[in-house]
Amino acid sequence: MGDYLNQPMAELAKELAAGLLRLRKGYVDAAEAFLRILEPSLEYPYELVVYRLTGYRPRCLPVNLSGQSLRHDLAQLILHLCDSFDLPADAYGEPAYELPALAEQFKVSTKTVQRWRSRGLVARKLVFEPGKKRLAFLKSSLDAFAEKEQLNLSRATQFSQLSEQERQEIIDRARRIVQRTDCCLNEVSKHLAKRTGRAVETIRYSIRNHDRDNPRQAVLPAPPPPIDEVAREAIYRCFLQGVSVPTLALRYARTRGSMYRVINEERARQLQLRSIEYVYNPLFDLPGCEDTILGEIPASPADAVAQPRAPEDLPPYLKSLYGHPLLSPAQEQALFRRLNYLKFKADQLRKRLDPARVQAGVLRQIERMLIQADAVKNQIVRANLRLVVSIAKRHVARATQDLFELISDGNVTLLKAVEKFDYSRGFKFSTYASWATIKNFARTVPRERYLLDKFVTGHEQIIDLVGVSEKYDPKAAPPSDLRDSLQVVLAQLSPRERGIIVGHFGLNDEQRPATLEDLSHSMGISKERVRQIEHRAMEKLREMLGPVQADLW
Repeated sequence: MGDYLNQPMAELAKELAAGLLRLRKGYVDAAEAFLRILEPSLEYPYELVVYRLTGYRPRCLPVNLSGQSLRHDLAQLILHLCDSFDLPADAYGEPAYELPALAEQFKVSTKTVQRWRSRGLVARKLVFEPGKKRLAFLKSSLDAFAEKEQLNLSRATQFSQLSEQERQEIIDRARRIVQRTDCCLNEVSKHLAKRTGRAVETIRYSIRNHDRDNPRQAVLPAPPPPIDEVAREAIYRCFLQGVSVPTLALRYARTRGSMYRVINEERARQLQLRSIEYVYNPLFDLPGCEDTILGEIPASPADAVAQPRAPEDLPPYLKSLYGHPLLSPAQEQALFRRLNYLKFKADQLRKRLDPARVQAGVLRQIERMLIQADAVKNQIVRANLRLVVSIAKRHVARATQDLFELISDGNVTLLKAVEKFDYSRGFKFSTYASWATIKNFARTVPRERYLLDKFVTGHEQIIDLVGVSEKYDPKAAPPSDLRDSLQVVLAQLSPRERGIIVGHFGLNDEQRPATLEDLSHSMGISKERVRQIEHRAMEKLREMLGPVQADLW
């Protein structure tokens, strides 16, 4: 009973097959009558099914059966009941056709008849000769099926009703089309179907049979070997450079359809390799959010501060930055929300791409979203370029790079900041971008240009202080001269300041550098007081060693 989709129907078939013999033919006919009015899209109570077959209403729990599964189970029940007793072929007083005879009458294959069965043609098992029970179809069953499936029957009958002359004419016309163009089998079949009024399947089947039986006179020669990876990449590069698809088809001796397929598959592969980074927000999954997110960007408020005018002495590039208006907080939020939503949607569509069956429409949709996201990103970047310039100008004095090199480096950081910024936290993007740019400059600007205690050793810092004198080159001086020069500089400090500097940085060759805690114990003061004295001493040294004021000779 495993052929039934519904267990109640399997149990019903078993009960009816074990019932009175004289009632079974009635059950079979009632099942077919019910099948003819069945709607696959509806649901039917099991109680109604039993009543339509037997005339009795059972007492059972309410169970609904889908029309689609019920159609399958009723066809199985008819065969099951026919197996339970011998039903002669002449019992209905109308013609009954065996499977091969029916296929011959309609000039179709037995497989086509089996497909008709799956679409609703009712079959029985009837006895044509004593002891031989075969699958059969009543004329009334065929008429009922033909009334509902007239289109399918007409296509099937047209399929094999071609005369030899008509078939040869189709082959000749198909050959002329292929010689003039590079159409594939599907394109040729569709073209001839419009001209001849025949079904596309009929023409396609005729051409395939001819080419199989006559390989030397084939309308469409055997397909060439698959395109390798090198050729696929070359085809895609040429397409991006503007080479037309017909030209590529002639160059590679392929159809235009195969060229489009290669190009779309390469487009899909490139999209799969592309990194799509975005900041997710639960708002993106809400129904109807797209209209809000992709709607109009808020206009600048009426009381917005006027855009400053560019100074006259600025270089052309820096002056052009003043032509891009700044963003209001509402505009900034809307743009970042749109940027991340577009990339989120593009990534979701990309995950559903099937490499085996690439849909050009889906590819265009993904690419359009990414292009729109890039346009939004550029709008945000242009509005914040002045921020990078202002930060770079503060660092140029301490950098080995010129201003425009720093600006270029800062612009790269700005682009990365746009990708990482989470607009939903409520912060201004300018704050986030400023910290990102300053942090980047702290890494990229050479360390020796910064006089920060935590980045240099004691010797390096003192030598750097001495080296700012225009009359002294500490790197070119011998060690004895350098030691004497350091003593001259340290002599300008008070004894306690000099002791802390010498002790902390190990300028006395006879002892190792001491920690601030060691110095606090030896001098009887707190560690914080030692740090303050050291900081004050370093500031004195910087002031004393200003340009053209320290004479160390």
